Amino acid sequence: MSLEKKPEMYVLPRAIFMSRWLQAPLYVGLIVAQGIYVWQFWVELYVLLINVFSSHKHVTDAELMLVVLGLIDVVMISNLLVMVIVGGWETFISKLGLESHPDQPEWLSHVNAGVLKVKLATAIIGISSIHLLKTFINAETLDEKTLLWQTVIHMALVLSAIAIAYTEKITASIATSEK
Repeated sequence: MSLEKKPEMYVLPRAIFMSRWLQAPLYVGLIVAQGIYVWQFWVELYVLLINVFSSHKHVTDAELMLVVLGLIDVVMISNLLVMVIVGGWETFISKLGLESHPDQPEWLSHVNAGVLKVKLATAIIGISSIHLLKTFINAETLDEKTLLWQTVIHMALVLSAIAIAYTEKITASIATSEK
């Protein structure tokens, strides 16, 4: 007795597999958000230049450092967006076919959901570090409760990233040993 699969049996699995394309508009939205961050960067840089070269306003070292940290923050968030857009598309929707492209990011060749989670967690820690540094520069204007909670939240992010990386390491070693 032959167990032939009927074409109808492929409909549900095919629909489930094709549903990954529902994420495409989400990634397009992140590209739009990326454009907004680029705009924000240039606006902040323009304001900085006007203030630095204006004879009416003196920019202190602390003010300059805060603006520059704000610019770095925008760049780091933008980098995070690129990782999510490119890595997420490659992992969850479709291959981008960049293997022979000279500008292919090095990390993209070995990206998977676990690696992407670890990279995102470390990027978030970097962004949190910038925010915490900005907080400490402005420490005299903030209450102790704010300083404490921002530090606690940052440490929670660090511990979460360590847990994610450790879990991914265990998962990867199990997968390797099963081969």
